[in-house]
Amino acid sequence: MHEKQSDNTQALPTRASLRQHHRAPRWLRVVIPALLIIVWLAAASVGGPYFGKVDEVSSNDQTSYLPSSADATKVQALREDFSDSDAIPAIVVFSSDDELSDEKIATVTDALEGLDGATGVASDISPPIPSDDGHALQAFVPLDADADVGDVVSSIGDTLRSDAPDGVAVHVTGPAGFSADLVAAFAGIDGLLLGVALLAVFIILILVYRSFLLPIAVLSTSLFALCVALLTVWWLAKAEVLLLSGQTQGILFILVIGAATDYSLLYVSRYREELRVNTDKWAASMRAIRGSFEPIIASGGTVIAGLLCLLLSDLKSNSTLGPVASIGIVFAMLSALTLLPALLFVFGRAAFWPRRPHYEPEVVADEHGMPSTGIWTKVARAITRRPRTIWAVTALVLLAGVFGATQLNAVGVPQSDLVLGNSEARDGQAVLGEHFPGGSGSPAVVIVDENALLNAADVLRDHDGVDSVTVTSADSPSGSATITDDGIKAVGPPGAPAPDPTVVDGDVMLQATLSDAADSDAAAVTVRDLRTELAHAVPGALVGGVTATAIDTNDASIHDRNLIIPVILVVIMVILMLLLRSILAPLLLVLTTVLSFGTALGVAALAFNGIFTFPGADPAVPLYGFVFLVALGIDYNIFLMTRVREESLKHGTRDGIVRGLAITGGVITSAGLVLAATFAALSVIPVLFLVQIAFIVAFGVLLDTFIVRSLLVPALSYDIGRVIWWPSKLSRRARDAQLTEGVHKHVR
Repeated sequence: MHEKQSDNTQALPTRASLRQHHRAPRWLRVVIPALLIIVWLAAASVGGPYFGKVDEVSSNDQTSYLPSSADATKVQALREDFSDSDAIPAIVVFSSDDELSDEKIATVTDALEGLDGATGVASDISPPIPSDDGHALQAFVPLDADADVGDVVSSIGDTLRSDAPDGVAVHVTGPAGFSADLVAAFAGIDGLLLGVALLAVFIILILVYRSFLLPIAVLSTSLFALCVALLTVWWLAKAEVLLLSGQTQGILFILVIGAATDYSLLYVSRYREELRVNTDKWAASMRAIRGSFEPIIASGGTVIAGLLCLLLSDLKSNSTLGPVASIGIVFAMLSALTLLPALLFVFGRAAFWPRRPHYEPEVVADEHGMPSTGIWTKVARAITRRPRTIWAVTALVLLAGVFGATQLNAVGVPQSDLVLGNSEARDGQAVLGEHFPGGSGSPAVVIVDENALLNAADVLRDHDGVDSVTVTSADSPSGSATITDDGIKAVGPPGAPAPDPTVVDGDVMLQATLSDAADSDAAAVTVRDLRTELAHAVPGALVGGVTATAIDTNDASIHDRNLIIPVILVVIMVILMLLLRSILAPLLLVLTTVLSFGTALGVAALAFNGIFTFPGADPAVPLYGFVFLVALGIDYNIFLMTRVREESLKHGTRDGIVRGLAITGGVITSAGLVLAATFAALSVIPVLFLVQIAFIVAFGVLLDTFIVRSLLVPALSYDIGRVIWWPSKLSRRARDAQLTEGVHKHVR
């Protein structure tokens, strides 16, 4: 022990050696930090105003996310050839408890005609169509494609409600109504989401550091990184290099704030260590950068590698998230390794006020390179006494949670359930379904060869899930003509000829109004059946529309999940092998992280079904949860195991594990709390997908922080011993047996 203490003491830098190794002109010590701060400040100043401009380059249209090979995508492209209008349809439903009189119908008709020429409203507003029971009317109001859908829908609703007869309720639903719901849900991204995330992080940092200036420096680092990342992403989206959505934007905000803060915490921890053995803050900064560079780059690189695996996705909403989020991680790393060191160099020890770290090399030497007191030293003590019991019990508890994952209903949710809370569009769709065919206003769209028109119409009309069939016709006043047993129905006075269907490149477009709501499971079954039947009766037929888009999106999402998850595991495994120069350690780290993910998913399924009673989950929820939990969860294992390896090279594996846990315990726990809090902030956006991701990732990060990284990984590694580094040379070093006794003595 005396010899080891002597070694540690000698390892401490002397003032002379520091002056020699970190000698730099005084002017350079001033210019470099000042230049870094000015560059970041200028870039953030330019990027800051773009928070209010994201909606200019973002889209929430599901069809734009589908691969070009999907039927729904092909139909959407062909629909434009059959109509000069690219208007977004709004369905207005008027309903009453009593049968609507001719007088009330006339009043509704006048109110609809009054919308003609209104801002954002296109021409060709349909007259009100009465329901069979006489208690409701529906009308189709097209909105300009470039209009602010949220504002126009709200304006239409307010206008019609004020003009509607007494006792008549008005709801605006359909594609425009649901788009307006999403616009309203994402309205809080720029302000509310960012404010809640920053406030949560600030409170945690205040509690962790008990300082005021240091949290401001760390938050500035995160916020500047986000501003520059957003600036970069905005221009790439403007150039149509990337596809940006409200969902991607929210994840970018949270990911950059969380990751940049985590990396900053790691640097702050190293900087504090160095200030205790260095009087020169330049030398302390250089050594802190050198000590934190590898784990930050390794951690960020692992996250980026995992995110870029999303490029393999068929869904553009997934494939574009990879590069968008990766850009955010790049700037998070850069800010933590450049801006924060510059800020802390300027502030010096004052950044930690009132708990300034003192220059105390003798105390550090007495600690033998690790704290002698504190909760993480106690945890290390417990692990050295009963490692096998700890990791076995922990693994069994986590395995029990995994079984809950089988209850996760991740097969898709109706469009009407995407937004949580009140929804006029959802209420309107329910009213529409009570009085009209459920699929009114959102038909299945079928493109077939003109010679197969009647055959395709027969297939559609014979299905129980189809209420009526029309064909697009420019000759018809309404733009479409009904198809009956006798063919295309004539429009106009008796004896008038049937209108000719519109033919584009030899194709015609049929529209099948479904009996069930377009976003219901029954409608999905109907569309799948129609695709199968048409494939046999009319080869080459394409089926699109709202329901088909949802089906193709879910199918692509399931394909992505099954492909990308294994790829991410392999990529992260390879990175860890290169980083730790081992095969066994990376294998165990990945397995424990996957176990943690499974437990988080299981607990989430139980919470979603039993506590929150959610209607289900999007197939992408497990994929996103896996990407963030595995990529970010492995971060903490990287922080821990890179320090363990560093200590193991000096003191042996088992001693290195104890030291690594005791030294990194505080900073990793703080980082986990920060990341969990930032992802939890996503739940303030009332979108089902984001709320579910927020729960899974926040809970999973806490599980990784307090259970997996604190107990399972250290106990398992300690039990295995130096073999954990197999096949590297470190696995063959014989110092562990000699040092184990010293470890037990020190941690008592």
